[in-house]
Order: sequence, then structure tokens, then C-alpha cells
Amino acid sequence: MSPPQRARSLPKSSFSPTFSKLKTSLYIDNLRPGAPVSSSHFIRTISWNASGAFVATGAADKTLRIWNPEKTNVRNSTELRTPGALASVNLERVAFHPSNENELASCYTDGMVRFWDVRSKGCVGEVKVGEQPFTLVWTPDGKEIVAGRKDNVIVPIDRAALKPIAEHRQPVQTNQCVFDWAGSHLYLTNGDGCVKVLRYPSFESALTLNAHTSSCYALCMSPSGEHLAAGGGDALVSIWDTQEWICVRTLDLTNAPVKSVDFSFDGSYITAGAEDKEEKKLHIAHVETGEIVHSIELGLPAGHVAWHPCRYVLAYSADSQGLKIVGGIS
Repeated sequence: MSPPQRARSLPKSSFSPTFSKLKTSLYIDNLRPGAPVSSSHFIRTISWNASGAFVATGAADKTLRIWNPEKTNVRNSTELRTPGALASVNLERVAFHPSNENELASCYTDGMVRFWDVRSKGCVGEVKVGEQPFTLVWTPDGKEIVAGRKDNVIVPIDRAALKPIAEHRQPVQTNQCVFDWAGSHLYLTNGDGCVKVLRYPSFESALTLNAHTSSCYALCMSPSGEHLAAGGGDALVSIWDTQEWICVRTLDLTNAPVKSVDFSFDGSYITAGAEDKEEKKLHIAHVETGEIVHSIELGLPAGHVAWHPCRYVLAYSADSQGLKIVGGIS
């Protein structure tokens, strides 16, 4: 399969005039029987597949759904269902495979990591990793996936063998993980405000960045690997040069703790999600200058954001409304 075609990058002066012309579409899920109306569609996690043809969402009512961004009607989406006996189990995180655009993984409070095939609409494997995994990240080659548990343990998993490789206990809980392009280092955010850099697969400590004054929740590597962004409980996003490991700038994009952060496909722009009940805006900043180039008015806070991997298309949570995508329908 040929790689997806990437859009042309926009200069800072052209971004807002172009982006503001894009349509914002709402993707509403069906209400599950017995689910509270107020929280049933609250999106807990968002993941695009490698080509951007699908976007996966995990909701508070435990629904794992695959959307076609070109079609807003829920009947054009695919729901991936866990067995009925798992009705009380919460879905924590979903992550598409880095190259196989039909495969994704999800983790649950029953201690399981499950693998899914979009085409067959079924679970194609599962691994018991222990107490409440709530973070997931694939290695760049897709051969392994790393789950972080709430009891401060990180578990690498062999995808082909469907077996945990080892358990690595950390001094504090890991909130989010990302890999570098080579897959030789794993980056962790945690409750002490630091970003820890570990060699992979040995888990030896390589570096610690004092990123924030409070808990560090969100983490993202730019597509080129040039920058690492971290979002903290101090409502700031810090951007780090991955060669010199210096903080090149700090962005004030929200008034609330940053719960998610993501770079655009070209690494030129960045936005952050937060449960900001005061300002109710998504600010998009130019990475090189730190200047806010565009703002999206929100009716409700958006805690989760995710840029399309190839275009200036932005998906974000819309609280009880469900999912919204700017530019999803061309």
C-alpha cells in the first residue's frame, strides 16, 4: 500500500484564513441502554489510523467506535464490542497500530489489553497485564505495545505472541508514554512534573526533564522528532528540543490542566485539550514562534485533541455531545 498523500504545509500567515473556512462536523453516538444521558458520549480517548481514513473513539459509556470522518451518521461507523459480561468494565485508552490501518489496541480496567480488526469488527487477541492499565503506546515498528498500569508498573507486550515481555515498576504513576522515531527511547510523564527518558527495551534511565511545577499529564513527539511537547497540571505546554534537551518555549493555551497535546502532521502547529470551563476555546499555536494563530470557539470544554496524520484536520472531544472534527468532511 502506498503511503497516504500529505497536504502542503501552510505558513503562519495563511493558517487561520485557511483553517477558518473548514467545516466543523459533529459525530453523535447512539445512547446505550441504561447509560446516563449527561455523560454517555463523553470521549475519553481519540486515535487516528496511519492514513487518517478512520478515527477511533472510546467513550464514557464504554463504547469503542470507529468513525469514517467523511460520514457523520453513526450508521456509517463501526462499534467494536467487548463480551456482554464485561458491561461493568471501563475503557481507558485506544491506539491504532502505527502502520496497519485496520488494527488497533485498547485497554480496560479489567486488566486486559485487547487487539481489534476493523474489517472483521472483532477482537483478534487479548493479553492480561494486571491491575488497571490506562496508558498505551505502540513501538514504531508495531511489533510491541507498552501498557502503563495504575499501580506504577509498565508492561511491554509482544504483539505476535500475545504475551507480556516483562514488568517494570516505576517510583510514581506514569500518565502517558511516547516513543521516539527509532523506538530506542521511551518517554514518560508522571505525577512529579517530570518527563523521564528511558532506554528501550532495557528501561535504563537516560535523562530526566524537569518539565512542570505540578503533575505532567500529556506528552507528544512531533512528526519529525525535532520537538517533544509536555502538558501539565499548571495549564502550560512546554516544548523541548530533542537534540539539546532544552525547553525552547512554554505555551499558555488553556486555563486548566492540560489533558492532551498534539502536533499537526507537519509539526508546524500544536494544540492542547483541557477541561477548561472558563474560556471554552481551543487555541492553535505556531510551534516556532509560540504565537496563537487560531482559536476555535467551544460550547463545552474539549479535554482530548488529535490531529489527522496527513492534513490540517483536527478531532476533539465535545463533552456530552460526542466527537467533533474540523475539516473532516471535504
